Amino acid sequence: MNPHLSAEISARLRCIRCRAALERQDSGYRCPSCGQLFPVVNDVVRFVPERTYADSFGYEWKYYSTTQLDSYRAYGSENDFVKKTGLKPEELKGKLVLDVGCGTGRFAEVATRWGARVIGIDLSAAAEVAAKNLANRDFLAFQADVFALPFAPETFDCIYSVGVLHHTPSCEQAFKILPQLLKPEGSIAIWLYSGYNKWYRFSDIYRKVTHRMPIRTLHRTLQVAVPFFYYLDRGLRKVPLLGKPAAGVVHHVFPVRHHHDRETRLLDTLDWYSPKYQSKHTYEQVFRWFEACGLKELSVGETSIAVRGRKPLASPASDPEPSASSIYAAPGRW
Repeated sequence: MNPHLSAEISARLRCIRCRAALERQDSGYRCPSCGQLFPVVNDVVRFVPERTYADSFGYEWKYYSTTQLDSYRAYGSENDFVKKTGLKPEELKGKLVLDVGCGTGRFAEVATRWGARVIGIDLSAAAEVAAKNLANRDFLAFQADVFALPFAPETFDCIYSVGVLHHTPSCEQAFKILPQLLKPEGSIAIWLYSGYNKWYRFSDIYRKVTHRMPIRTLHRTLQVAVPFFYYLDRGLRKVPLLGKPAAGVVHHVFPVRHHHDRETRLLDTLDWYSPKYQSKHTYEQVFRWFEACGLKELSVGETSIAVRGRKPLASPASDPEPSASSIYAAPGRW
C-alpha cells in the first residue's frame, strides 16, 4: 500500500454497516462500534464477501491484466479517458480522485500519470490486479460495492466511472450514491452503454444464456468464435457489391469486437457476454439523474453516453453522514 495515501484515506473510511469511523489494525480495519473487521488481503482492503455478481470480471481482468494499460500496450487508454470523461490533466493534478470500477487500473494509470491521487474500488477481485499494476503510483485499491461504499461524505475532489455502472442491478441508483461522496465544486463524470443504437440486440439475447456459463467455458468458446467472425467479416468486405452488406448482417446477428488487436477483441467480447447485468441508457435519462442530485454545469463527452457535472457549493446531494439504512436500501446487496 502507498503509506502516505493510506494514511490520508484512513481518516475518511467508514463502516459499511453502521457508518462509524474505522480503526486501523495489523489485519485490516475494524469498526469500534459494531466490531466488524474488514481485512487486508494482498494489499487490498475487502469490504465485500468472497463471491459477488461480478465474479466474471475478476476472471477476465486477471487473465487480461495488462491488455488495456498504456504502459504495456499502445491501446490508447488516455485518449479513451478524455473522450469518455472530458477530464484534463490540469483538473486532476494534486486531486483526490475516486475511480468507481477500476478493473486492472486502466484509467487510474492515466489519472495518476496526470498527478492525481486515486482510490480505486472494484466489486471483483480485479482490485488485486490494479493494486499490483499500480504499486508504484499514488493509488490504493479497495474491493467494495458501489451500493455500500466505505467513505465519509465529501471525501473526493473528482469521481469518474467509465463503463461500469451499467453492470450493476440498478445503474440509476448506483450513480445517485456517488455525488454525496463528492466535495462541493467537485466534478463527476460517467460513461455508459448507449441506448440509441440497436446493434447489440442479439448479444442481449445470447447473454441470457452466456452469463450463466462457467466463465472459463465462455472464454474458450469465444477464443474460437471471435477469430472466426473477425476474419469472416474481413473476407466478406473484400467481396464486390454484396460483401459489405453481408458483413453488416453477420455482425448484427453475431456481434463480436472488431478491434485490430487480438487480445482486445477477446477481452471486449468477453466483457459483452459474461456480465449478469448490462443496461443501456440515453442522454435524457442520465441528465435527469444528474439534475435530481443537484449537479450543475452538465456537459456531454465525445463518445455516447458520456455525461459530466459539477457539485455546487450548496447541493441537495450533500448528506452530512448518511445512515446505514439509507445505504442498504439500494439493490445489489446479499
